[in-house]
Amino acid sequence: MKIIKYKIYIILIGTLLLFGCNEDSFLEEINPNAITPDTFWESEQQYTSALSSVYGALQFQDISGGELQYEMILGDIAGTESWYRPAAFRNLTYNDGTYHVTDKWDQLYVGIFRANQVIQNIQTADSAIFSEDAKLQIEAQAKFLRAFFYFQLAHNYGGAVIHTSVAETKEELSKPFSSIAEVNSAVIFPDLIFAKDNLPQTWDAKNIGRATWGAAKSLLGKAYLFDKDFSKAASEFNDVIQSNVYSLTANISDNFQHENEFNSESIFEVNYSFDLSPGVPGAVVDDNSNETGAESTTMATAVGQLNYGGFNTILPSYNLHEMLVNDQVDPSNAINDGNSESKRMTATIATRNGEGLYYQQEYSAIRGFAFGQSAYVKKHSNWYHLESEPAQSRSGINFRHIRYADVLLMYAEAVIEANNDYETAIDYIDMVRSRAGVVTLRQYMADNAGMFPQLHVSKQVHGDFPMVAASSETVMKHLQRVERPIELCFEGHRWKDLVRWGIVQEVFDDLRADEIWREANKELVLKVSDGGVAPLYIIERIRPDFVLAAANYNPAKHNYFPIPTQEVQTNDNL
Repeated sequence: MKIIKYKIYIILIGTLLLFGCNEDSFLEEINPNAITPDTFWESEQQYTSALSSVYGALQFQDISGGELQYEMILGDIAGTESWYRPAAFRNLTYNDGTYHVTDKWDQLYVGIFRANQVIQNIQTADSAIFSEDAKLQIEAQAKFLRAFFYFQLAHNYGGAVIHTSVAETKEELSKPFSSIAEVNSAVIFPDLIFAKDNLPQTWDAKNIGRATWGAAKSLLGKAYLFDKDFSKAASEFNDVIQSNVYSLTANISDNFQHENEFNSESIFEVNYSFDLSPGVPGAVVDDNSNETGAESTTMATAVGQLNYGGFNTILPSYNLHEMLVNDQVDPSNAINDGNSESKRMTATIATRNGEGLYYQQEYSAIRGFAFGQSAYVKKHSNWYHLESEPAQSRSGINFRHIRYADVLLMYAEAVIEANNDYETAIDYIDMVRSRAGVVTLRQYMADNAGMFPQLHVSKQVHGDFPMVAASSETVMKHLQRVERPIELCFEGHRWKDLVRWGIVQEVFDDLRADEIWREANKELVLKVSDGGVAPLYIIERIRPDFVLAAANYNPAKHNYFPIPTQEVQTNDNL
C-alpha cells in the first residue's frame, strides 16, 4: 500500500486578532527564530506543507472515519439496537447538541480554515518561488478540498456559513447562514471549475492520492446533479467516463480493503494507515506539529463484528440483506466461479450461511446472529485478515469518497432526468451489475418480454417480485431503491440520496410495513429450532429498526442536521 503521511500543521494566521488584543501591549522585539504569518509563506515547500494540513483534515473521523456511522444509520440500509449511540440517529431523536452534529460541523470548518489560508496567501505569492505549474496546482487542490468540505456542509446541514477568506475579526466570523444554492454559487461551482481546469488527470507515484481532474469533474457533476441541473451533470460525468482514466476493478472488494488501494476505480479517497503512529487510537486527533497524531481510522471497529474486536453498532437492515440475497448470480459471467452469493454480497455483508471464510473461520463458527440480528457489515471491516486486526480502534483501510461505480450510476440517473434516456441508463447500470457477477437488467428483460423484477420489494413478505416494463420511471426506481443502495451502501451517500429524491417517508413506510408483517407472522419467520427461516434466518425477535423513524420523520426537521448549538450561541447573525 502506498502510504502518504499527511503532517498536520495549524497555521494560526490572524488568530490573535480574534481576541481583540491591543498590539501596543506586546513587546516590539521579534524572535527571529519564530515562524509567523509574515515569514511562513516564502517557499513552495511551505505552501506544500500548508496544503498537507488541508488534506490532513480529511482524516477527521466525522469526515472520513468511523463517526460516519451516524449518517449510515439514517436511511434504509442499516439498523441498530436502542442501547447503542447510533440509535439517536436511527430514531431521528438527535438535536443541535448531539455528537456528530456538532463534531462534523467543527471538523469541516477546520478544513475550510486551512484551505482558505492556502488560497488567500497564494494569490499574492511570487510565482518565482514555485516550480513549473506548482502554484496553480496547489491552489487548485486547495480549492477542490474547500469545495469538498462545503459540499459536505451544504448537504448535511442544508447550507453553510460562507467563509472564503481567513476571518480576522469577530465581525468577520459572524456571518448569516446561506442556502445550498448560495453555497453552490459562491464556492462549490467556481472552486471546482477552477480545480478541473488546473489539476492533472493523474499524479506520479510519490503524489498518489492528491486531488485530480477526475475528482474535480466528478464532484462538480455530483453538485450539478443535486442541484437538478441534469444536462450539466451528465456532461461532467460523461467526460470522466470517456477519459478512460478509470475502470471498475475486477474484484469489488478492492474498494473496501487496505490492499490494492488507489486502484483503477478510485477517484477520490482518503488515506489511512495502521503502520504509522502505532499505539495511538484512531479516534485521536493531534494537531501539534511537534508530535505525531493518529493516522488510522475507527471505521473497521464501528461496523465490525462484536466477537472480533468491533462494536457492530451498524447492522444491515433486513431490506438490504434480502436484496443482497436476491442479487442473482449469473453463471455465464466469467467473474463467477461456482459461487452462489454475488460478489458484492460477499464484499458487503456477512450472513449466517455465508460463503468462504469470515475472520479466517467458517461461517458456522461465528457467534451472534441472535435477538433479531440477521447479518453483519463486512465492507470497511477487517474480516479478511484477522491476524492484522489492530488494537485500540485502529484500521488502515482507506475511505473512498468517490469511486467510478458511483459515477456510472450518477450518469445513468442524469441521462434519465435530462433526456428520458432510460436505454442508455440501463447500459451503465448493467456495467455495475456485470462487475458484481449478477444478472443484468438486459438479461431479465430478454427472458421476461421486456420486463425486469422490482428487487426492492420483499419477496419474503409479498411473494414473487412484481415485474415491470422498462421506462424512465421504473429504471429510475431501480436506481433509487436497488442499485445505489446495494452497490454504495455504507459509503456515505444513502441519506443524501433519499433526501434529494424526496422519498424518505415512502421508504420508511414500506420498511415499517414489512416489520409489521414479520411481527404478525412470527410463526412463519422465526423458528429457533431450525435456526431461523430463509432468506434472513432471524431468531428470537424482529428488530424494530423503523418503528420510530417512520413515525418521527419530519422533512423540515430531519432532512438536514440543525446548525450546532455552539455556533448559534457564538454567531450573532444566526
